[in-house]
Amino acid sequence: MIVWAYQIPRIMLDLMKLAQQMQGISQHLSQEAAAAQERVAAARRLMAIAATRQAELVAEAETWGDRAPFTAAQPTEPLALRTPVTAAPEAHTVLATDGSQISPSHHEIAYCYLINVGRVVLHYGQGRFPLLDSLPEVVYRAEDLYLSRQWGISTEEWMGHRRTVAEAVVLAELGEAIHDNLGEGNLETDRVPALALVDGSLIYWFLEALPAEARDRILPPILDAWERLRQVGIPLVGYLSASRSGEAMNFLRLAACPFATPDCQSHCGGTDGNLSERAPCGSFLPLRDATFWATELAVGDRSPFWRSTASILDLYDEHRVYFCYLNVGSEVARVEVPQWVMADAALCESALRMVLTQVQKGYGYPVALAEAHNQAVVRGGDRTRFFALLEQEMIRAGLKNVGTSYKEARKRGSIA
Repeated sequence: MIVWAYQIPRIMLDLMKLAQQMQGISQHLSQEAAAAQERVAAARRLMAIAATRQAELVAEAETWGDRAPFTAAQPTEPLALRTPVTAAPEAHTVLATDGSQISPSHHEIAYCYLINVGRVVLHYGQGRFPLLDSLPEVVYRAEDLYLSRQWGISTEEWMGHRRTVAEAVVLAELGEAIHDNLGEGNLETDRVPALALVDGSLIYWFLEALPAEARDRILPPILDAWERLRQVGIPLVGYLSASRSGEAMNFLRLAACPFATPDCQSHCGGTDGNLSERAPCGSFLPLRDATFWATELAVGDRSPFWRSTASILDLYDEHRVYFCYLNVGSEVARVEVPQWVMADAALCESALRMVLTQVQKGYGYPVALAEAHNQAVVRGGDRTRFFALLEQEMIRAGLKNVGTSYKEARKRGSIA
């Protein structure tokens, strides 16, 4: 007797039902594109006004900024400035780190997590081998796993914060390690320029919501790592692709304010303390900084620098963050630097040149950051091998009943 076996098809996504919604999405996006053009035009008019009143508006921002329910950055260079950035010299060095993790799960054989930090050092024009590897760290002790619970922070969230610290510390270690090998001479002018790259913002907004005791476990080690880079003369840059920030555009709200004093809460405050929807300064919003500067900057040009006024930066001391927008060709990226990089014009220019060259070498994204991500990322097979190795160690240690939960086992071996 022949028995026929049939396999039940697994439908993950019903594309027929999804296709019915595509027309509505395309119409909505077309409307949004037209509205964005109008907002850019309005912002351009306000930028021209702000350029003639820049010093006055900066003074108003200093005086009345605490009365505004939004964060408005302050320009530190003329608003009309458009500065071309040239390519980096042939000989230079770029280092970067990025992190990934295996999250803890009560359904696994042991409750622990792993942080993996990818390390990259690329030497250009020097005939030296690159460094591409990663540093894994397993966190399994109860005092480390449950430390954050006292502050109402989940283990998963705390793991992400610890990863941020690890990325900064490893980056500083790389900077110190290569410092003595960047050039043959002892003079600063003989040294090969270097750049330390970070994927994402240097402004850790998430710290604002943390209790002070928890914040003191995260921010000081990061700032200490930045200071170590400062001591060896390696500029630090945060590279933000597809930035959603509107800090620079918020400064234009001061130029749009029709009142003698920009006291937002007194003139336009709503019942909940936020601005009324009819506030005259919001006529061109929401408009992202990158969207505006994409219409203003030629390829290879940067915007003026801005000083971020995020409240968390009051704790950064000499590492307060400044930023500009750089047209790298594929997009307009936000580039952030600490105050000590901004204060040294030659160092800042060198950093921007290396950033632009990195994007060109990476065909639209800094190659060092892409490689650091590739070194750090933990794939499904890596996770399986990690827990398999852990299981072997537990069995070798004499532990009994080692295995995953029934729920996890069924998820891995579905019959459908």
